[in-house]
Amino acid sequence: MIHPSLASELTEVIDPELGINIIDLGLVYEASIDDGAARVRMAMTSPTCPLGDVIARDVEAAIRRHHPEVGSVDVEIVDFPVWTPERMSDNARSMLGWK
Repeated sequence: MIHPSLASELTEVIDPELGINIIDLGLVYEASIDDGAARVRMAMTSPTCPLGDVIARDVEAAIRRHHPEVGSVDVEIVDFPVWTPERMSDNARSMLGWK
């Protein structure tokens, strides 16, 4: 489950290769804040994506920007479930020219 405010805030994080935010791409599986700790579980579009660390840093920065009270941010990049294009929003598909 993705906390509604985090879903909105994480739209600021753009996949550098595709130029689309990670929420519309469907990369975020879970995002929560509980007792001053934020946790995000997400995937990359490819298990060999070289930009995972960059995106994880951007996720942490976005959370800290909107939630300065958060003490820790854990961004876990997972290989399972495997990301598939079906997770993308209609907006992302449109931006990529997919119908």
